[in-house]
Amino acid sequence: MKVKSAKTHIFKKNDDLVAFITHHVPKLKNGSVLAVTSKIVALAEGAVVQTPTTRAKEAIIRAESEWQLQAKYGKITLKDGLLMWNAGIDESNAKGNIILLPKDPFTNARKLRLWLRRHYKLKKLGVVITDSRVMPMRAGVVGVALGYAGFKGLRDYRGKKDIFGRRMKFTQTNIADSLATAAILTMGEGKEQQPLAIIEDAPVEFCDKVNRKELIIAPEDDMYRPLFKISKRKKK
Repeated sequence: MKVKSAKTHIFKKNDDLVAFITHHVPKLKNGSVLAVTSKIVALAEGAVVQTPTTRAKEAIIRAESEWQLQAKYGKITLKDGLLMWNAGIDESNAKGNIILLPKDPFTNARKLRLWLRRHYKLKKLGVVITDSRVMPMRAGVVGVALGYAGFKGLRDYRGKKDIFGRRMKFTQTNIADSLATAAILTMGEGKEQQPLAIIEDAPVEFCDKVNRKELIIAPEDDMYRPLFKISKRKKK
C-alpha cells in the first residue's frame, strides 16, 4: 500500500472543494482511495464560528454532541456514534475561529466520489473523510473516518479459522479508520498544509453502497462502557 499526501494552498471558507481537489490532484489511479480532512469539508460548508466566549464555546459543544462527560482538559462527547473530544470542534489552523465537523460526512464522501469518478473517469474509487482522535491511555493522535464511500469499512473474520484451525469469535478489522490513520500520518497535524492524501493498492473491497452504521457499536455492547457509564439519558 502506498500513501502520499498533497501539498496545497490554504483552503478558505466556502471555497469549491471539488475544484480544490482536482487542482491539487491532477491524476488518480483506478482503485485509489482519496483521503480528505474533515476541516476543509467543513470549511466548504461554511461551518465556521467566530471566536466565542468560554460560555459560548461550551454551548457549541453541548449543541454538537449527544452526550458529554467532563474530563481533565475538556469534555469527552458522543457524536454520531463516535466518542470524541469536545464534539470535534477544531481551533487549530483556524485563524482564531472554531471549525465544526461536517454536517453529514457520509453524504459528503458519496457526493465527492460521484463527482471525482466522473472527472477522473475511474471505475473504482474510494473517498474517506478523516479526522484525528486520541486513544485512551495512548499518547498522540491517530485517524478516524467520519464518513467514507466506495469501499467496505469493515472486514469480518468471525466464524473463520485462524492459522491453527481455531474459529475466531470477535475479530473484525476496521478498514476505514485504518486508512484514515495511514493518511493522517502523511498529512501531519501542524503547518504541513497537506489536507489531501492518495492511497494506492489498499487491501479494500470496493463497492457502490456502504453501510454507514457498520462501524458503530451500541453503548451497551462496548467493552469500554464501564469507564464512561454512558446512559441513554439526554445531554444536560
